[in-house]
Amino acid sequence: MNQETAAPETQLDACIRNFSVQLSPTPRGARLARLLATEQLRSWGLPLDPAALIVAELAANAATHSRVPGRDFRLTLYVVGGTLRIEVTDTRRERLPRLQRPAPWSESGRGLVLVDALAERWGTALGPYPRKTVWAECEVGTPPGPDHSCSGARGGLSQGPRR
Repeated sequence: MNQETAAPETQLDACIRNFSVQLSPTPRGARLARLLATEQLRSWGLPLDPAALIVAELAANAATHSRVPGRDFRLTLYVVGGTLRIEVTDTRRERLPRLQRPAPWSESGRGLVLVDALAERWGTALGPYPRKTVWAECEVGTPPGPDHSCSGARGGLSQGPRR
């Protein structure tokens, strides 16, 4: 008789959660990214601020600056321990985001300024061509205890310096 024994779950394993969705690179897709992220954070019992605003800005950037007909963008949320990582992956690798201060009278250009102000860390990662991921991390508090159900992949977050 074959018998499998599960290894004891570590505290880190018990606290990893993830959510991922593919969306159209349109204003509607960006709005849906924010709404879905908000509902997912609520279901996990996590604070909505500043994460909802960060998702809104990164998704709007993907829909506005990285739109390629027939190619979607992906929103991914990871929670490991007390850190939420927000990732938006698109297919415009050649268009890397740059933090720049817009003129006071400009009607746009403040998205990454907000992300920089609200996130603990943010940056970009190049994926298989033609993908790039813009990510941001924020602290969400104490991880849930072992009685909370978690789902998702096992592993840790890569740490990048605050920009």
